[in-house]
Amino acid sequence: MRMLNDSTALSPESTGQAARILFTQARAGRARRVLLFAGERGWAVAQAQEALGAAGLEAAAGWLSDSPPAGSVAVAPSRISRLLGRELPALVVDAYAGFDPDAVGAAVGALAGGGLLLLITPPLAQWRAYPDPEHARIAVAPGGPEAVSGRFLGRLARVLQASPDVYRVEQGEPLPVLPAELPSPPQRLPGPYASDDQRAAVAAVLKVARGRRRRPLVLVADRGRGKSAAFGIAAAELLQGGPAQILVTGPRRDAVQAVFEHAARLLPQAERQADVLRCGQAMLRFVAPDALVSGLPPADLLLVDEAAAIPLPLLGRLLRAYSRIAFATTVHGYEGTGRGFLLRFRETLDAQAPGWRLLRLEAPVRWAPGDPLERLGFRLLLLDAEAVPAAAVAAATPETVRTVQLDRDALAEDEPLLAELFGLLLQAHYRTRPFDLRHLLDGPNVQIYAQLQGRHVVGAALVALEGGLPEAIGEAVRRGERRLRGHLIPQSLAFHAGVAEGAQLRCARIMRLAVHPACRRLGLGSQLVEAVAAAATAEGVDLLGSSFGGNVPLLSFWQHCGLAPVRVGMTREASSGEHALMMLRALNAQGAELLEHAQRGFRRDLPAQLAEPLRGLEPALAARLLAAAGGDRALPDAVDAGQLEAFAFARRTYADTVGALRRLLLAAVSGDRPWQDLPAADRALLVAKILQGRDWSELGRNWGFSGQAEATEALRRAVAQLLDGLHRRSDPSGS
Repeated sequence: MRMLNDSTALSPESTGQAARILFTQARAGRARRVLLFAGERGWAVAQAQEALGAAGLEAAAGWLSDSPPAGSVAVAPSRISRLLGRELPALVVDAYAGFDPDAVGAAVGALAGGGLLLLITPPLAQWRAYPDPEHARIAVAPGGPEAVSGRFLGRLARVLQASPDVYRVEQGEPLPVLPAELPSPPQRLPGPYASDDQRAAVAAVLKVARGRRRRPLVLVADRGRGKSAAFGIAAAELLQGGPAQILVTGPRRDAVQAVFEHAARLLPQAERQADVLRCGQAMLRFVAPDALVSGLPPADLLLVDEAAAIPLPLLGRLLRAYSRIAFATTVHGYEGTGRGFLLRFRETLDAQAPGWRLLRLEAPVRWAPGDPLERLGFRLLLLDAEAVPAAAVAAATPETVRTVQLDRDALAEDEPLLAELFGLLLQAHYRTRPFDLRHLLDGPNVQIYAQLQGRHVVGAALVALEGGLPEAIGEAVRRGERRLRGHLIPQSLAFHAGVAEGAQLRCARIMRLAVHPACRRLGLGSQLVEAVAAAATAEGVDLLGSSFGGNVPLLSFWQHCGLAPVRVGMTREASSGEHALMMLRALNAQGAELLEHAQRGFRRDLPAQLAEPLRGLEPALAARLLAAAGGDRALPDAVDAGQLEAFAFARRTYADTVGALRRLLLAAVSGDRPWQDLPAADRALLVAKILQGRDWSELGRNWGFSGQAEATEALRRAVAQLLDGLHRRSDPSGS
């Protein structure tokens, strides 16, 4: 094997010489090399500094560490987003400071092609037992970090030990033989394009802008494939062609900087001011997703970058509002997976824009194909884990699958099973992140249930055991004097619902529930919930619970599984864009008593909450929750009936009738018919105006009314139909 420039020897004489040769190889092949220094911290840091110095990278390297050397580029985990759009020639990851999979995944993406990644770890054989500072994020009260296992770290050590893509330098051991030279990378294309894939992506974006309306584009690719650059190149061409108004959005402002940089590079005459790039009368402007939805500024084209990191309901609103729109997302990303995102978003696209187009970018542009660090990153963090192919589980039925609780020690060492399990979670929950892998392996209160068809995973449930806390702690939580890590439902029952006993009872919270796409609608999900409930009951657990971004289909599923809603979050979650919905099922008499208490408060408070903090809740979900809350809500009395008749069939004003209308609706939604006989749009209109008190202008925007008079007439017609249905129900003879 021939080494470049420095030496022809297979075994280097020093760490510095090895680093210098590896860096030369990396630059020549435009790929990224990985050096691992495993040993005592002081020794490992010194080795890393020697390596950087010999390669001429000491001043330019970024350090992901709690104690970076003086004068180095410090990379704080809390500010990883600042690296987006930057490229580092070298990066040091100090695992002694704690191994945060999300931060490492993000930071590695900033390492340039031809760069070096240096890993500092405890001795590999001892790493599992290391008291990692990240354990504090996984610990569950009242336990401490010492209760967190080292399964995740043990797996990292095994993967690094076995990987041919890692040059391992271990304290007290001789330097290993250097790896082979990397092949020369392919030639870059002339002009602004870095690959044929990117050229095709730019052409597709331009077609969205210039072709037929309602033909959205979805670009998907792994990191480093030039998606954002394609957006920037296309924007530059459109800005040059005339007074185009182009909007770009993303999960954060810094996530779209590459779009601006590539557009500005091709438009030297353009003026850049913060979030705006101006070229004559044309403009490229960043607008945050929530501001887009609330303001709906006009645009000739909307570009949505890193779409998998934006809540799906919000993306659906953008899709409805903008007739020319292109989305881009990362397939195997640290902020979420494009595969799970696309599976869920596809239904929205098919319904709202059946002419949409999918384009995949395969060729990397920021580093060479076959990049060693990309391979290692996928393996370490299971970013490319896949659910089993559909053909392997096509025969699965509730009768053929077996449900087991997985032993996590065995799971951590069973790489095929772990990859199938995590791949299914990535596919089913598009916001699954690398840290979730660490949590499912190490969380002290986590249980994993799997449905297996043969040896293949067709369903999975991640369960957190919560509660069982002392009475004094529960009372402190109720008063807002304490906040507990790892007890979501008991803490919410104590603090939000005012049920201090909720912290003392034990609850099995289903954190994640996933069924293979090829096996859905067979009853496997509800079967898995029943298995979890049976196991929890056998362990003396009082309640089964779940908390999730609320929507009608999920509410229906959990109701089918015997759970009842007890709380709606007052604000939308950043992760889902929806209000969190908490549901419970009693597993014993104690649980039943607490559940009845929580339901009583929910039933009492929900109508008032819909008129204030929950005014923005989707009307269909609001109606279903009111029906689920139940209770005795009387039908209108004679006085109300007269007012309602005058509103529906005469000219009585809405303002004079709102009290009677409110009482009518609260009674109607709690029943089945005639409420369900109304068209869905009319049901939503009635709830939005009468129970949620939305403005007339908002009704006009959402229902297409020209003004208050037209909206009022629609309300009159809907109320008339509702009253007619109630009359027929009370007098079946029709007399």
